[in-house]
Amino acid sequence: MAIHHLINSRLNPIYATLDTATTGTILRPWDVGDEVIELQELLKAFGFKLAVTGEYDSRTEDCVMIFQRRHGFRVDAVIGPKTWAALKLGVKPGSRILRQGLSGLDVYELQGLLNINGYAIARDGFFEDQTYEAVMEFQQQHKLRETGMCDRVMWVMLQNRAR
Repeated sequence: MAIHHLINSRLNPIYATLDTATTGTILRPWDVGDEVIELQELLKAFGFKLAVTGEYDSRTEDCVMIFQRRHGFRVDAVIGPKTWAALKLGVKPGSRILRQGLSGLDVYELQGLLNINGYAIARDGFFEDQTYEAVMEFQQQHKLRETGMCDRVMWVMLQNRAR
């Protein structure tokens, strides 16, 4: 099923849980801040080559318009609810480093893997305090660098231990 159909489908089994986790602040070219950093990280996870600067510059704008065109959205470089949802639902788990403050399907999957590995945390798609504490505990228990962030090494370990 195409991403734009999944976004609009109430048949999505995690629709209610991820509805708010797949939204974000409306962004426009030349905005700056943490939301732009998340946007740039998501675009990189989709394979776009751009620097994560926190500035919605012309390169970021180009990548957004290509992404919107590919997904059949209005090509306006504005990151509204549908573009956020496509980015956050379409991101492949393990393709970006997850940290506090992020949300999306990949965070939801991280929380599921943490549940399978014995951490009783909410599975809501938001990387907040509870998820951070579980990530830190997993890193401590498995002698990983204690960053509180889930990188590719931790993804692999979580997946292998879940089998």
